[in-house]
Amino acid sequence: MAKQTGLSFENIIAEIKSKQFKPVYFFEGEEPFFIDYLSDLIEANALQDVEKEFNQTILYGKDVDSGRIINEAKRFPMMADKQLVIVREAQEVKDLDKVVEFKQGKTTIAINAFEEYIKNPQKSTILVICYKYKKLDARKSLSKNIKNYSTYFFSEKLKDYQLSAWVDSYCKQQKIAITPKANAMLCEYLGTDLQRVANEISKLLLNKKVGDAISEDDVRTNIGISKDYNVFELQAALSAKNILKANQIIIYFSLNLKEHPTIMTIATLFGYFSKLLLYHSLPDKSGSSVASTLKVNPYFVKDYEAASKKYSPDKIMRIISYLREADATVKGVDSTDIDDIDLLKELIFKILH
Repeated sequence: MAKQTGLSFENIIAEIKSKQFKPVYFFEGEEPFFIDYLSDLIEANALQDVEKEFNQTILYGKDVDSGRIINEAKRFPMMADKQLVIVREAQEVKDLDKVVEFKQGKTTIAINAFEEYIKNPQKSTILVICYKYKKLDARKSLSKNIKNYSTYFFSEKLKDYQLSAWVDSYCKQQKIAITPKANAMLCEYLGTDLQRVANEISKLLLNKKVGDAISEDDVRTNIGISKDYNVFELQAALSAKNILKANQIIIYFSLNLKEHPTIMTIATLFGYFSKLLLYHSLPDKSGSSVASTLKVNPYFVKDYEAASKKYSPDKIMRIISYLREADATVKGVDSTDIDDIDLLKELIFKILH
């Protein structure tokens, strides 16, 4: 079999949709979303519904060994051109990298049966290996041969600053647009749990048609982010030194601690002012450069630009010190009777004055 090379996520999707299936797919890595997405897409497209009963096998790593996987993969399809074998949670297969040694004359030969199958797979089988949350030892020949002889994809967990571009791309795949602020709100509120983000976008699409755009109001209404009292509005109020608005938000947070834990509010502000301090030192303050260096959504660059005019580096250093003191108090390091409402009010006062 000719050697394969690792393909991009988009290229593999394109091949699957055009039904150009390969004998072996090996998906590994820390981000389960991409692995599940690709394996589900293969499952949806590889066989017709009438073929699945006899020609589709789903195995789970904790229940099988490599011998069972190979035996299933070597079967011939029944009344169909192809059979599909998917191994989910393959990281649980205990002997996937097991090497068996035997003598041939005076020579000792070491063989990994799964590795040998990868090199010479059954052409009528589509074997999909889903190896999640970790990766094989890259120093071993099994890992090297998987990359050489299968359609290989490494599913890397996205960094915070990569999420915005991914949301845009994912929405585009769904033939829908998303406004910059709606994108930023999704990223900040949901974080890098891609399955959760995808699920929330799916909910938002229920009331949309092709060509529509997801707005910030859609996000607020359907995901439960308060229109006036959320972390985005707090940062905007502080950027503008809007004393009234900042205090209104902090009071709301302190009265809704389950949704807005004080320790998380402090952590968010610490991250914001740390980035604002870095902004002051940047030689290139163009939007793309700032977004890349600070690892923030491009939508928020203008907030950092505005805030930098109101907060000097010296003031920011003092603010960071206030935030560290507040963090220690919340964690019980500094013994005090101050409650969360008074703590947050005092913190905002120090930041703004």
